[in-house]
Amino acid sequence: MLRRAVIAFMALLPLMASAQYNVDRLIMSGRSALYYEDYVLAIQHFNRAISAKPYLYEPWYFRGVAKYYLDDFAGAESDCSEAINLNPYVTGIYELRGLCRIREKKYEDAIRDYDRALKDDPSAQNFWFNRMLCRIELKDYDRAQLELDTIIQKWDKYARAYSVKAGVCLMQADTTSAAGWLDKALELDPYDWESWLTRASISMSRGKWKDVDEQLTRVIHLKPKMVSCYLNRALARLNTNNLRGAMGDYDTAIELDPDNFLAHYNRGLLRVQVGDDNRAIADFDYVVKMEPDNFMAIYNRATLLHRVGDLRGAIRDYTKVIEQFPNFWTGLYNRADCYRRLGMTNQAELDEFRVFKAQMDKHIGIQPRWSKNQARLTRKKSEIDLDKYNQIVVADEETIVEHEYESEYRGKVQNRKVDIDQMPMYVLSYMRYANIIKPYQVFDRVVDEFNQKAKPQHLLYLTCNPNSLNEAQSKAVFVLIDTLTAKILDSRQINVQKNLLFQRAVAYAVVQDYGQAIDDLNTALSIDSTMTLAYWQRGVFSSMLNESGVAQGIDYNIKHANALYDLNHALELDPGNAYIIYDRGNLHFAAKDYEQAIADYSKVLSINHNIAEAYFNRGLAYIHSGKREEGIADLSKAGELGLYGAYSMIKKYSK
Repeated sequence: MLRRAVIAFMALLPLMASAQYNVDRLIMSGRSALYYEDYVLAIQHFNRAISAKPYLYEPWYFRGVAKYYLDDFAGAESDCSEAINLNPYVTGIYELRGLCRIREKKYEDAIRDYDRALKDDPSAQNFWFNRMLCRIELKDYDRAQLELDTIIQKWDKYARAYSVKAGVCLMQADTTSAAGWLDKALELDPYDWESWLTRASISMSRGKWKDVDEQLTRVIHLKPKMVSCYLNRALARLNTNNLRGAMGDYDTAIELDPDNFLAHYNRGLLRVQVGDDNRAIADFDYVVKMEPDNFMAIYNRATLLHRVGDLRGAIRDYTKVIEQFPNFWTGLYNRADCYRRLGMTNQAELDEFRVFKAQMDKHIGIQPRWSKNQARLTRKKSEIDLDKYNQIVVADEETIVEHEYESEYRGKVQNRKVDIDQMPMYVLSYMRYANIIKPYQVFDRVVDEFNQKAKPQHLLYLTCNPNSLNEAQSKAVFVLIDTLTAKILDSRQINVQKNLLFQRAVAYAVVQDYGQAIDDLNTALSIDSTMTLAYWQRGVFSSMLNESGVAQGIDYNIKHANALYDLNHALELDPGNAYIIYDRGNLHFAAKDYEQAIADYSKVLSINHNIAEAYFNRGLAYIHSGKREEGIADLSKAGELGLYGAYSMIKKYSK
């Protein structure tokens, strides 16, 4: 009886905080979810923390971070404002709110945030830089130049400052100074895409289209997904009569941005130029669908339908244009021709009489195809002049020079594994295997025995890199935790309590509350010290807690040692378990002990040669050990087994 009471008390420990949840644990779990890019789940954790203690600034701030990554900038700004009201002395909150306001185009408000942040941290380069970019957006070029001078004085090796200064000079029509600043920027960093972009802008203003082509090609090599670069390079190629290259750029722009108006419109015009009338019609169909009252596009489509023999479609489009522009004589003449070819003589004569009456002495001819000079003429998007219907369209305000704001948030989460991109550990979950490697469920004898004997409420699966939870799934797991807690309290059998504690530990881990999960496993092991799954999963959870803790600036080195102890103990109980050995290999890999990692992965593959992740990780371990050929061979095998990300790694390390 006493033992049961102690176990019940230990099971209740995680729930003895206010509102059944320990707020510090909730915040830590939310930060862990942030680290693993599970933003919806992170918001769920911070919601609970805010409900329990709304006067703490941290959950408001971190919920703002999660919303920022989900592009909910208004919501993130609101959360940051609340956090600032609760604690106005945390510089990072002002930075995040400034970034949100930039994304909402509230540049003056963003400047005020950076002013406040710079009072606390006047040496923060990114604060200076972002505030200066906000001034550029407000067209306050003189203040921007002064701040750029300060940035260059403080950080004279910072290439981007020189590049942006060149861009501001360009906006002030000082191309000579701009060229000089660009030379300095490229001397410091020849791979700075912004410098090449600004140089292309200067060349464009001078009409040096061949140089524009070469410079934008460099930008695209460094920054391959900027649609504006393809549009501007296409314009440069049109001016150098490289129609095939221009067509390719418009195709790529549409692949990157399927709804891009300029790309569809100009590709349609280019297809007219090369005689591809039917596909040109398809482009103008798309443009008219996007902008039903774009009369320039409607007239272009009308002339094409006229040419390919769809006379009724041409009449429909000519009529819409003529209703808007009653004195458009060319349109009347063309519609009359369509009427005559359809045998509608009366309607044709009415149109011809209107033209004849207004332009008795003017010869009217059918518009010819482009000449070389015509191909080089452009008009602004907002310019409505039907005489320019077949001219390439450019944006009303040219924005060839684009800037990226600097932030420790932008890319921080996504880039945490830049140096070591190994596949993650195998872990127990209520979610199925989700690696898109092979259409099968991973089988492990020990896991299968637990499912058969314990008969859990939800089956446990062995998975690697499970999908992030959506809101409904995360709520369902929280409900499962509450259900298991109630069952633990009601149970009078120690073995049943052990199994329920283990299930709850897995549920806590699914919502990335690794601290609570480890507590439950500790209790389960106090009941049964021979429980292989508990040692295995405690080792994995300790490793994950260590990884997310390091990202939060918390030193968890002791967790690494504990994780290694647990995995070794699990292997003593189940020596031939390939997945435990694989997880231990990952632990060695994380510690950069590549020799031990390679030994473990090799042992895994001797037991089961179809585990693609083991080939992948052993390949990376070989590469980091200086054995590139062996590493690429392993990555190739991983790709062969369906882990297609291996091919991008081969490309990366083959250079």
